[in-house]
Amino acid sequence: MTVLVRDLRPDVPADVEAFAHVRHLALPFILWTPAAVVHHLVHTHPEVRSRSFVAEEDGETIGTAQVGLVHDSPEPGQAYLNIYVHPDRVRRGAGGLLVRTAEEYLAAEGATKLFAWVLDEPANRAFAEGRGYERRRSAHFLRLDLANGTLPPLPSPPAGVELRTAADYADDPRPLFRLDAETMADEPGDVETEFTDYEAWLAETWRHPLLNHDLTTVAVVDGRPVAFSSAFTDGRERYSTAMTGTARAYRGRGLARLVKTASLHRARAAGYMEAFTGNDTGNAPMLAINKRLGYEICGTEVRYVRELG
Repeated sequence: MTVLVRDLRPDVPADVEAFAHVRHLALPFILWTPAAVVHHLVHTHPEVRSRSFVAEEDGETIGTAQVGLVHDSPEPGQAYLNIYVHPDRVRRGAGGLLVRTAEEYLAAEGATKLFAWVLDEPANRAFAEGRGYERRRSAHFLRLDLANGTLPPLPSPPAGVELRTAADYADDPRPLFRLDAETMADEPGDVETEFTDYEAWLAETWRHPLLNHDLTTVAVVDGRPVAFSSAFTDGRERYSTAMTGTARAYRGRGLARLVKTASLHRARAAGYMEAFTGNDTGNAPMLAINKRLGYEICGTEVRYVRELG
């Protein structure tokens, strides 16, 4: 049996569905749909030089890769590659071939430092370390049983705070872009970015096929959005928090917990059965909020980096 690697064909539905299926099996804590896979490939900023690869064995997709440059970082040469293989098709050479293909492509595009997320399991860590990658920080995946769990009551907004949704900004989402940019600048991470491109944000984030504008909840003070919890949904049963953040001047007032709790209550009322989120293991305030909401850790991933010669 021969494994080959090729580009994902976004115009072939069966190809995209197979890619999303493998990603779901390998990483069930993240929402993967064919529409989201195509959106990432087609609408990512051109300077990212984004490519998606599949590893194929006898016509079956058994591995996937998403790769690109970190174009909005002040430090040039940084790039990412995230490789996932069908859990029942490991040790057939797919992962190694995907890594080599991705590294060759990124090096040709000028990359000098490669970042990858790896599930925190012995075989996966050994795979990364055996290829010259060094361990950095880690992050947890968390799950909440919306259907059978018990959400804490929704607290009343503090005086002067109004709850809205992203749908209220359909005519002009720029205020949400500004808030997103401010909070993203303070997120724990290995790569510094300059989040200033509004048009790219519209294409990649605001128009993302999984972003649920009705469930994305915003706290507003004096007409200005100051906290938000961004909700992704698969349109069926699964809900995921993509980002929760508060403007610097309004932190420490419980607004992050307020908007996330409100969004979860709306999601449960809309029929969603389970909720997912993710946190850097060093983000103690957000981990505490999620614990109070009933989330439980269901997986951990580790960030690895490799310097190219």
